[in-house]
Amino acid sequence: MSVLPSLQRAVAKGGAPSSDYDLNKDGATPDRPLRDAAVLVPVVDAADPRLILTKRAPHLKHHPGQVAFPGGKVEETDTDVIAAARREAEEEISLREVEIVGTLAPHVTVTGFNVTPVLGLVRPGVFMQPDVSEVSEVFEVPLSHVLNPDNYLIESRLWRGRPRYFFTVPWGPYYIWGATARMLRALADRMVNDTD
Repeated sequence: MSVLPSLQRAVAKGGAPSSDYDLNKDGATPDRPLRDAAVLVPVVDAADPRLILTKRAPHLKHHPGQVAFPGGKVEETDTDVIAAARREAEEEISLREVEIVGTLAPHVTVTGFNVTPVLGLVRPGVFMQPDVSEVSEVFEVPLSHVLNPDNYLIESRLWRGRPRYFFTVPWGPYYIWGATARMLRALADRMVNDTD
């Protein structure tokens, strides 16, 4: 059975925007204009649906070695956030064959981005190859793992001299945290009570 109907219902539910500030008592948000960005949330439509994630290259200036969705800034040449997410996925991991399901509520990051998650469906065995200048690894996580709210932890680190709290959803050797984990938690919250 396809996971598509469940994903379509999650998109239809909408939901409130999220942010890297959700777990922090000060409630502060960036004091500068937000830059629009988009990420692709690719789900492999299989008997055991899986989520595709990337590990950023270790030499990158921003967020080296972190687990992330393929994505980035919306460029002037992009017609919308969906086009930006598609372009970034193709550039970063050569992923071209994606059935777009829809968009989820945007997520504001501490680094000043307004990120729109674009939910997409891909077939098993779809071709992917990381661009080593941006991505060191592409891997898959069982969708059931990231959709289970019990698998999420709240941790903290010092950021600009203050403790900042964030979601994590570790899986195997991968430490999924920060904005990526928060966006996944938002998806999990929309799907937790879903029934076919």
